[in-house]
Amino acid sequence: MAQSPLIELAHGDGGGLTRELIAAVFARHFANPILGRQEDAAICPLPGGRVAVTTDSFIVDPIFFPGGDIGKLAVCGTVNDLAVMGARPLYLTAGFIIEEGFSVELLEKIAASMACAAAAAGVHIVAADTKVAEKGAVDQLFINTTGIGLIEGSLCLGADQVRPGDRVIVSGPVGNHGLVILASRMGLDLNGGLVSDCACLWPVISAVISDFPVKFMRDATRGGLATVLKELAVSSGLDVVVREESIPVCREVIELSQMLGVEPYYLANEGRFIAVVPEAAAPGLVERLHQFELGRGAAVIGTLHEGSGRVLLHTRFGGTRVLDFLRGQHIPRIC
Repeated sequence: MAQSPLIELAHGDGGGLTRELIAAVFARHFANPILGRQEDAAICPLPGGRVAVTTDSFIVDPIFFPGGDIGKLAVCGTVNDLAVMGARPLYLTAGFIIEEGFSVELLEKIAASMACAAAAAGVHIVAADTKVAEKGAVDQLFINTTGIGLIEGSLCLGADQVRPGDRVIVSGPVGNHGLVILASRMGLDLNGGLVSDCACLWPVISAVISDFPVKFMRDATRGGLATVLKELAVSSGLDVVVREESIPVCREVIELSQMLGVEPYYLANEGRFIAVVPEAAAPGLVERLHQFELGRGAAVIGTLHEGSGRVLLHTRFGGTRVLDFLRGQHIPRIC
């Protein structure tokens, strides 16, 4: 399919158009072996060890939502990108692009939220930048972050490590964050029940990678569970076969998704990760995850097979669906 000559909202949803844009523009001009891996964080070898570096931008709408805000999201999202590469998060930078007329009181509330999330994650915000744009040039507030973490020992995670027979695990119910954002944007009352899963994953991940032979990890943010599984399948050249009845999804997410006509498996998450381990290690890893609040509901959802990079979903009704990269617009400005 030909690359669109103009940027569309769908180019930012983490799906097929995002991948095409990266390949057509950024990967072509910035090509190098580290960037070419297209992981959540770049692993950079240095004389003192291996450092993970990641960068992200946050333009979520609304900037305050049940379970979090743009500041907490910026810290947790960046820390989690380091964590799923097995890196202990150490330092963050933060850049603020603020719309003229934005409330100083709200900005301070967001800064305090970021400080709280950073302290909980054990990281320091060591550099920052502020720019103010004319009214209408920015929608309230955008935040850009860069994170630096340290990989200790010889841990090596990636799609090139997985093999047929390995098991795929998700750390908890999926779709909460994306649906909370969508419902908040539409003015739907969640009655204080469903909240975003926005959280720092490093405490959970550090325990997992120290005790289990994890081969691959990824946090299921833009594009959700389905996109991560498809990325794993394409990168490994294997088929990922998933059982729908095994995928944890909250009842509220299922009901609201049906009402709003969205697919839970493509909804963004900000406190969930996917892990691949050998078959023998999968039950123990799930049991360990259940010991953490953020790991409640963790489950083995699928298996890797010889194949051609497909994601096959065995449905509750006995059929099989192919899950592919999201095409076209789903939910913009989710993170």
